[in-house]
This record gives sequence, C-alpha cells and structure tokens, in this order.
Amino acid sequence: MSSNGYITARAYMSYAQIPLEDVAVVVTAQDGTAIAMRLTNRNGQIVPVEVPVPEASDSQVPNPPERPFATVNLYAHLRGYEQVEAENLQVFANTVTQQDLMMIPLSELPDSWDQTAIYTTPPQNL
Repeated sequence: MSSNGYITARAYMSYAQIPLEDVAVVVTAQDGTAIAMRLTNRNGQIVPVEVPVPEASDSQVPNPPERPFATVNLYAHLRGYEQVEAENLQVFANTVTQQDLMMIPLSELPDSWDQTAIYTTPPQNL
C-alpha cells in the first residue's frame, strides 16, 4: 500500500439533517488499530482522515490479486444519542469516501438506551 485515500463523516440528527457538533468519531483498521480520532465541527463534519490504500493502477486489471481499496470501520458517539458503527467502509486511492451518520436521540429510544446502530457495507464485486 503506497497510495492514500481519505474518509470523512457527517453527523446529524433526524431526517431534517440537523448537524451535530462534538461527535467523537474513531476510524479503525480491520484489525481494530485506531487510524484517527476526530470531533465533528459545528457543521457536523470531521476533517478528512488519510488512509493508506493500494495503488489506483491495481484496480485497472480484471481479477486483481489484491482488493483495489482498503476497508476501515468507523465509530461515532455523542452523549444522549444512539451510538453508530459503520463497518467495512471502502476507501480508494485519491478519493474521498463520505460516510453519513444519522444519530437518534436516546429520548426517542427509551427502551434502548445502550443500543448501537450498526451499518455494514458489502464488498464491491470488482
């Protein structure tokens, strides 16, 4: 892996997409190693996280020996809101991957105060 891709996230509340500030966002490698930790700004966004990925040229041939992307996991937490996990996010060389994080206030989930919403991205058929 000698190229870089980027991942960014946008945290918001409800279908009105009201931005959430100070959401703790952690991006990890598949083995659980932390790549970066960020807090969302007042627009609900984090600064892009640089992720080492395979070269873009690896995606130009059929049936490459290695996936032409890196996969990462993303965890988001804000007190008073349901936690969010996004698993197997795919990051490609010279590309920014955007992950939206709709967070639900725990007051709307009185029986699920410790629940975590988990979203898994299936692998691409490349």
